[in-house]
This record gives sequence, structure tokens and C-alpha cells, in this order.
Amino acid sequence: MAGRTVTRVDLCEAVYQKVGLSRTESSAFVELVLKEITDCLERGETVKLSSFGSFLVRQKGQRIGRNPKTGTEVPISPRRVMVFKPSAILKQRINANGAMPDSTIESEETTAQTASGG
Repeated sequence: MAGRTVTRVDLCEAVYQKVGLSRTESSAFVELVLKEITDCLERGETVKLSSFGSFLVRQKGQRIGRNPKTGTEVPISPRRVMVFKPSAILKQRINANGAMPDSTIESEETTAQTASGG
């Protein structure tokens, strides 16, 4: 079930094809979006993208680990880790084995906004 890997170049090309910016502008746009997401995560902020998911930074405390080869206990220092939590819409699209029609996505967003009072 291995799929193709999408790279920055692929994202830039998609922006170029669908938005109509030049290749240079498309590349700059993609880089700007990725930099903004990265900067927010570095500051410990949550990045929530509607209908896609949320990127969260979590603090993990110090713990004792074990070297699997020798069995020696080793302290693992506290650190921050990034977690991605997919939205319900993204999960549904992935489990539907393909993309849902745009009209279905729009109706789900409208339903979600109505249910949340927004």
C-alpha cells in the first residue's frame, strides 16, 4: 500500500498549475506557508488547518530508557515532540479510499460550522 511521496516541488507545481502564479511565485508561496507553520510550532503554538488537522507540540518529561542491545538503563532527557492529529473529515476521506466530491466536503464544513454555532 506504499504510495508516492509528495515533495515541496510537487506542492509548488500544484500551486503553479491550479492558482496560476509563476513557478517562482508558487515556490515562494509554498516556502512561506511552510515557514509560518514551522515558526508557530517552534514557539509551541498549535497549528489548526480546517478540514485537514492540527499540529501540536507536546512536552515530554524525563524518563528512564533501556539500551535494547545491552539492557543498560539510560536517562532520556525532557524534550518537545510534534504530533499531528487528523481532522474527522481527513480521516473520512482517507478511509473512503479516495477523494470525496468537493460538494460533500463543503456540506460537511457547513454542518460542522452550524453545529458549533459558527
